[in-house]
Amino acid sequence: MIKGNQEFVLIDDQKVVYESVLSTATTATETAKKVIVIEGGPGTGKSVVAINLLVELTKRGLLTKYVSKNAAPRAVYKARLTRTLKQTEISNMFGGSGAFIETEPNIFDVLLVDEAHRLNEMSGLYGNLGENQIKEIIQSSKCSVFFIDESQRVTLSDIGRIAEIKKHAEALGAVVTKYELASQFRCGGSDGYLSWLDNTLGIRETANNMLDTTEYDFRVFDTASELHEVIAQKNLEKNSARVVAGYCWEWRSKNNSNAYDIFLEDGKYQKRWNLNQDGSLWIIAPNSVEQVGCIHTCQGLEVDYIGVIIGPDLIVRDGVVQTFYRERATADRRKSLTGIEGLMQTNPQEALNAADEIIKNTYRTLMTRGIKACYVYSADEETRVYFAGRLSRRGLNPH
Repeated sequence: MIKGNQEFVLIDDQKVVYESVLSTATTATETAKKVIVIEGGPGTGKSVVAINLLVELTKRGLLTKYVSKNAAPRAVYKARLTRTLKQTEISNMFGGSGAFIETEPNIFDVLLVDEAHRLNEMSGLYGNLGENQIKEIIQSSKCSVFFIDESQRVTLSDIGRIAEIKKHAEALGAVVTKYELASQFRCGGSDGYLSWLDNTLGIRETANNMLDTTEYDFRVFDTASELHEVIAQKNLEKNSARVVAGYCWEWRSKNNSNAYDIFLEDGKYQKRWNLNQDGSLWIIAPNSVEQVGCIHTCQGLEVDYIGVIIGPDLIVRDGVVQTFYRERATADRRKSLTGIEGLMQTNPQEALNAADEIIKNTYRTLMTRGIKACYVYSADEETRVYFAGRLSRRGLNPH
């Protein structure tokens, strides 16, 4: 795209949003600041539109930057560009959401904020810098574009909500415009799958009680070993199949590269988290299919086939999805559920509701990374039976 090639063809509402943002961005000024909110679910093309805009706005001479809280998408895009641009040029085009603490007002023409639901209030390694990332981004640019899916908030520190963006935009005198990306291009293009998933995970009630797997290939496996074996076979096609899991196992291999992290089936299934070896590039790194990814290294990215291991933080009893935040690994409770124990002391019901939302959103996000298929395993038999029972006959796993 940087060279002028048409890598992604925009269609339907993607094209409408793209042209609308171009028109708005090119007319924004210091005294006529603009904020654009683009809402869309998984696979609706938010990142595709963002990257197309990055290229076109840069070509038009506007100082533009792609911004994301999550490092994984930035790392993948940078890796793809290493043969096209110098490292300094790439770094100038991509940045983290906490980089605008001391930025001069309106120094950027356009900031394209992908995965805006992941924005935090404070910045820095210890979360003690700055005032508010949303406010700082809007202050720093004449036009700020926020791509958002509130159902992908996966930590308690995620403040990216549309109401929050509008509040800061209005306080800074910016005109707010909202668009929606509705057409589904991931998950087999099946909007029904997303509705079924929301219903099945207990996120919201929909009319989609059963999933016809002729629309989207969803399977439930009896063992993690079988699931991983199938994903490894699928990966031989074009290195686009990975296994991910809820972050419910401690990261032992961080300090001991010979140690394993995930143990299932009485030790027959032993795998390591990907976090040490490939980091943010795990989803495209050669041979990384043998490792297991987590929400922090796959959100904002996609593969053809995703295998999801459901941990003990989510189980089903008598048809009711239950969540248990203390089943999360210690490291992830500190990262994703910061402050939950304190909230339990002051308002236990609010704490449980917040943790429930985070855990369900996490599995929703993991289960929508696959373009062609999603394969699932849970060590809990009743949970496996629950998922399998909500598939049409064609979707039952023959194993």
